[in-house]
Amino acid sequence: MVHVYELIGMRKNKKKIMLVFGTRPEAIKMAPLVHALKAESDQFDVQVCVTAQHRQMLDQVLRIFEITPDLDLNLMKPDQDLFDVTASVLHGMKYVFRPIKPDAVLVHGDTTTTLATAIAGFYAGVPVGHVEAGLRTHDLYAPFPEEFNRQVVSKVTRWHFAPTELSRNNLIAERVSHQRITVTGNTVIDALHWILKRIKDESKLLIRVKEQLHSMLPFDYIANRFVLITGHRRENFGDRFLQICQALRELASRFTTTHFVYPVHLNPNVQQPVCEILAELANVHLIKPLDYEPFVYLLNHCYLVLTDSGGIQEEAPSLGKPVLVMRDVTERPEAIEAGTVELVGAKQSRIIKGVSRLLDDDRHYQCMSRARNPYGDGQACARIVEILRTI
Repeated sequence: MVHVYELIGMRKNKKKIMLVFGTRPEAIKMAPLVHALKAESDQFDVQVCVTAQHRQMLDQVLRIFEITPDLDLNLMKPDQDLFDVTASVLHGMKYVFRPIKPDAVLVHGDTTTTLATAIAGFYAGVPVGHVEAGLRTHDLYAPFPEEFNRQVVSKVTRWHFAPTELSRNNLIAERVSHQRITVTGNTVIDALHWILKRIKDESKLLIRVKEQLHSMLPFDYIANRFVLITGHRRENFGDRFLQICQALRELASRFTTTHFVYPVHLNPNVQQPVCEILAELANVHLIKPLDYEPFVYLLNHCYLVLTDSGGIQEEAPSLGKPVLVMRDVTERPEAIEAGTVELVGAKQSRIIKGVSRLLDDDRHYQCMSRARNPYGDGQACARIVEILRTI
């Protein structure tokens, strides 16, 4: 670990680029960018600062992508809420920016870490680069607080790295200068390719991933059809989650030869209804949350995805997997327009109808699985680095 004041003495002719993130999804999407910037050590002094908004899940990703943070605010505490996290990150970044004064700070997406770091950068006079900029639902409460976070971050951002043309157009509609926007594709595709190549090239890693999954799943997930499920959104807590679980129970009873694999989030608002309603079904497999490597491997072998998550809406289409999204709105409508993603909401009847159609209608399934992936070619990081060379 490098002490904050030791970083001040870096060579003056290099651009000091700091990347700040604190959650597992941010870390996955920023990891390939960390490596891309460090690969050009003659151009950049790269500093990685983590807030540890999510300590354990963040550390898993750092290990997988072989990243050692230069600074670790270690802010995770029991029972903290949005007030606590926002205040802690804002205050912590004050003492990071003061001595270092990077030429740019890069944040990602829509987390509380991203919001507070961008505000701190604005206060400290540090220019902000926003990776995955321009996503919008245009409803500040859906998802909450992510939509608010990303809209506010856009107000203080100098370099907007938009994943798609639609994201670019959202920013232009908000009067962001087109000269400050670069369409890059999504860095999660870079991360996905990085992990899949590593699993393919490293036999020991492949063996380890397979052994982990074999210990969790009592069926042949390579040969048998299964639905991969992720669900943890705050806006689905309560009755909506009950409907999701009831839909899964009905689907498992109807499609007895299809397996349903659910890595269950640790939040009690998820654990309680999932375990109460689904635990006793033979073809429903409730497993602990997965590290990114086995998750990607499982994603690559599933038949379809049922989710209320964000990033998987981008990853799954890259692997030809249809995605049903258990939300009423999405900030990623490009995949809906492309035909690889469908919104089914959190209503029991709609979930059952959407999954049943994909399991019963091969023509519909093939149409969704072969749709064009709108999120890029895996070269997003290279495009971001090219812009940063010019700052």
